[in-house]
Amino acid sequence: MPHVAEWKKDEVASLKKLIESHEVVGMANLSDIPAPQLQKMRRTLKDSATLKMSRKTLMSLALNSCDKENIATLEEHMDGQPALIFTNMNPFKLYKILEGSKTAAPAKAGSIAPEDIVVPKGDTSFKPGPILGELQKIGIAAKIEKGKIVITSDKKIVAAGETIPKDVASILTRLDIFPLEVGIDLRAAYEDQTVYTSDLLTIDEEQTLADIQQAFTQALNLSVNAVIFNKESTPMLIQKAAAQSLSLALNAEILTSKTTDLLIAKAYAQMLSVASEVEAKDENAVDDELREKLSSKAVKVETKKDNEEPEEEEEDEEEEGDAAAGLGALFG
Repeated sequence: MPHVAEWKKDEVASLKKLIESHEVVGMANLSDIPAPQLQKMRRTLKDSATLKMSRKTLMSLALNSCDKENIATLEEHMDGQPALIFTNMNPFKLYKILEGSKTAAPAKAGSIAPEDIVVPKGDTSFKPGPILGELQKIGIAAKIEKGKIVITSDKKIVAAGETIPKDVASILTRLDIFPLEVGIDLRAAYEDQTVYTSDLLTIDEEQTLADIQQAFTQALNLSVNAVIFNKESTPMLIQKAAAQSLSLALNAEILTSKTTDLLIAKAYAQMLSVASEVEAKDENAVDDELREKLSSKAVKVETKKDNEEPEEEEEDEEEEGDAAAGLGALFG
């Protein structure tokens, strides 16, 4: 049986203890992160998470020796320079923090473009020289204008997923175009027997919020239409019932504190309509007072037609006060 170094046993035991004492365990890739930036990220995570780098074999041993169900599958996500992150925060929050801490970095020959790399048209800081030929060699349209090199049209120089050539990486850096991101790349996170991969941890917050708001609106609409009482639907159901009861009382001409004024106003309008028709057949059929009210109504209607914008509605105190008298004048 081969001898196992004591430090390796201690390392596995330390990792196992960290795994078992934290609710969330993440597997990250630290490839291509400069040492100063990595130290800065460690300080950022200091109060909320612990970052631990170790050998792949030792991390695998620690993961497989734990009793947490399904946690050993994290070793499937060991890529590049792997490291374990231990925390009690939500894995989605952890992913957001790590993504937010990433910074732009210059292109490296042989790196994979995370998205389309486009060189935009416009002026450059370059004076006429060999750089013009170098730009044209890699397919960038450029010319000399007013003593400087100008890129005449946008050019997609590397497509997403393609390898960045050495000559392209050099030109991009000289153009101050930094297409890569440097930071802790969280590949997967374990919480409560479930492993969330990076594609699941990536959330469009604006779209998610919009989806939640839409779902809330649809659920509220359903509960109101199905007459399901809850904290949100009850006020709307009461308002709906009040409106329906008022409409019913008006149509059935039931006098209440809410309908009386409306029914009098409706009767008054109907009275004026009937009086108008009667006057059209026989102008002597209505008295002077009623004729004056009909004339006043006609002027108001004509004025509203002449104006482009509707006038603000005003209460006619005299009409309300004389509503009963008008009825009497017509039918008494």
